[in-house]
Amino acid sequence: MDPAFAPQDRLALRDWYASPPGEALADDLCGYLESVVPQLFGYHALRIGDLGPSRDPLAGSRIIHRVQLDLVLPAQLLAQPRALPVQADTLDLVVLTHVLEFCSDPHGVLREVDRTLVPEGHVIIIGFNPISFMGLRRLAARNRGSAPWRGRYYTAWRVRDWLQLLGYDVLDTVSAGFRPPLRQAGLLRRLRAMETLGARFWPILGGAFVILARKRVATLTPLRPRWKPRRRISAGLAGSGLRRQGRG
Repeated sequence: MDPAFAPQDRLALRDWYASPPGEALADDLCGYLESVVPQLFGYHALRIGDLGPSRDPLAGSRIIHRVQLDLVLPAQLLAQPRALPVQADTLDLVVLTHVLEFCSDPHGVLREVDRTLVPEGHVIIIGFNPISFMGLRRLAARNRGSAPWRGRYYTAWRVRDWLQLLGYDVLDTVSAGFRPPLRQAGLLRRLRAMETLGARFWPILGGAFVILARKRVATLTPLRPRWKPRRRISAGLAGSGLRRQGRG
């Protein structure tokens, strides 16, 4: 795994998503995103990565201002996800597409996303699942070659734990890609029923997952000072106007 989110990984992922197994997985992932993204509102959205040269994970979004960040063109911003050129508390939605698998500091990327999201903002994370045919294929490659067979895959449970530690409410987790990543498009079509069966009977074995989470609003309870009654300073004045207050 490269020490940074490498441009060659992004280009290799785009090429893979243009192949028969990549297109099949992208179809399943986009089917879910198309049902969820239009329900998320706000002013600014950022997507990092994509699902191929012609796939937009934010297609159908009602958020008007949408920006794509990547390390390779075409992209509106060229930058590392661990150092986003975005002000704090600015974004309403961030979509990470296979970012955590190909960076050396996934926790740093999530902290950077947290810095830029507004309270109640949403994050969508798309990742490869190590407990799947994709994971077996990666093991067979022994982390050699190009993406997606290099890098490190994380389970959805682990990513959910990271988000919850950052103070996020995980709203939904779905799996997709239950067919083996075969290069034969005709065989993949004949195995289409595996998607329905897998989603129903062994959802943890999907080749990829999508996590939808919402940034929790921090609720701070201010501490009120404990006032002491004033001493009587004259016969006609008393400190009865002040009373002891406990914590709110």
